[in-house]
Amino acid sequence: MSDQNRAWQRPSIYDVAAHAGVSHMTVSRVLNGHPNIRDSTRERVMQAIDEMNYTRSSIARALATRKAMRIGVMVDGPVEYGPNSTLRALERAARDSGYSVSAFSISDDPDLGVDVGVADLMSQGVDALCVIAPRSSSLDTLREQPTRVPVLVVKADPDPEMMTVAVDQRAGAHAAVAHLVDLGHREILHISGPLDWLDARARHTAWEEDLADRGLTIRDALVGDWTSDAGFAIGRDAPAIDDVTAVFASNDQMALGLIHGLTKRGLRVPEDISVVGFDDLPDARHFLPPLTTVRQDFAELGRLGLELLVSRIAGEEPADSAMILPELIVRESTAPPRA
Repeated sequence: MSDQNRAWQRPSIYDVAAHAGVSHMTVSRVLNGHPNIRDSTRERVMQAIDEMNYTRSSIARALATRKAMRIGVMVDGPVEYGPNSTLRALERAARDSGYSVSAFSISDDPDLGVDVGVADLMSQGVDALCVIAPRSSSLDTLREQPTRVPVLVVKADPDPEMMTVAVDQRAGAHAAVAHLVDLGHREILHISGPLDWLDARARHTAWEEDLADRGLTIRDALVGDWTSDAGFAIGRDAPAIDDVTAVFASNDQMALGLIHGLTKRGLRVPEDISVVGFDDLPDARHFLPPLTTVRQDFAELGRLGLELLVSRIAGEEPADSAMILPELIVRESTAPPRA
């Protein structure tokens, strides 16, 4: 190979080792923060890295650590905002840590079930598995699968068999209901997501608990499918709307459709009825009216989830569960009920 062609090559871990006068394993230990390295050696290696503009590739790191440097992620409902945002956040956090992500979308199709997803991802030699936005049926199937790697589930309730990380869904629902009660609302309806979804179930349970604790009437929740069409149909046609002054929708998309349907019904938001959503979509502040909602910090969720997985991959014993508090964002879709 000519010197000219060699000049265009990205330097390898072996080139850095030769430049620093150490073995490639020493370079690998420096890159991975190994404690048993002399300061003078560490400085010499870091200087060589800077001088050669070396960027560690996942292949080089995999060879040095005997890890694939790959996280397998299974996603229920990948087109929904919450699961999709969590996946994107995990991918960014993984990339920043030198890992890549292989994703598998779970569905009711037998060819795209959890068992198929586990087999597919394990065949790629992943170092760990993460399951985002699971339904209870998905978790039941997951427990039956031989994984042999660390498993993290993004769900609000701790699990004795796997690590969990989540935004506190109950706390978010409690904040939404408390906001409506503080405004003076006593007749509060809930539009839940599909109750096989663990997040939807947690929000529904918190709504029921809040009303019960305050001695308020608990009406049957109306179950949607996360879509704005479901919210629209409820807002336009559901008889239960006539008996309430406020609605807590389990996601912003259903809240958007709800507001549209209420308008078709001849009701004004918030003058006639208040609406609270959940997620804080990027467009939620541009709804008419701008939507009061519960914000989830997906970036922090991805960072924290990856941190737990990488610690377990390294043989450490991190906490089995971690929870992030959501934030209530008050906008113009809520107001005190009419006197």
